[in-house]
Amino acid sequence: MVLSDRSIKEQMMAGRIRIDPFDPEDIQPSSVDLHLAARFQVFRNSRYPYIDPSRQQVGLMELVEATAEDPFVLHPGEFVLGATIERIILPDDIVGRLEGKSSLGRLGLLIHSTAGYVDPGWDGTLTLELSNVANLPIVLTPGMAIGQISFSQMTTPVDRPYGTPGLGSRYQGQVDPTSSRGHEHR
Repeated sequence: MVLSDRSIKEQMMAGRIRIDPFDPEDIQPSSVDLHLAARFQVFRNSRYPYIDPSRQQVGLMELVEATAEDPFVLHPGEFVLGATIERIILPDDIVGRLEGKSSLGRLGLLIHSTAGYVDPGWDGTLTLELSNVANLPIVLTPGMAIGQISFSQMTTPVDRPYGTPGLGSRYQGQVDPTSSRGHEHR
């Protein structure tokens, strides 16, 4: 079941769902708005002839920082990684679902390709998979509302929450946009 605004507030007051920083104005009817951090991971296209997910490719991505005065411009067809300002911490019986804002989606901005699911036990900021499918560049300003997270109550707590040793949780505790760690074996 998806949590309502009232249930989200109750879970936050009980300390079960934690969002930091948090502004009560960000609570929507069944989600919480999230905001864009200032750092982006950008592909250095000239570094390698192709991407090989099975191995680490040092220098494939470069960390760049935007400001309100000098925002990040996402060009048509471009794909970069961003992150939320907010750190999300979930208990072992609630999952999160990251979604874009409809007003930005109507301009051609996608905020995730496949990584919209936030596991129970998660602790960290969320890496955003930002794509521009429009025909014009899109300006991304740090601090702007970029997406929203909804929460669902599970039938029971999980036996092994995200981050459990031996589970292979590669992104627990991430702070900046984090490039793929798919080459790391469990």
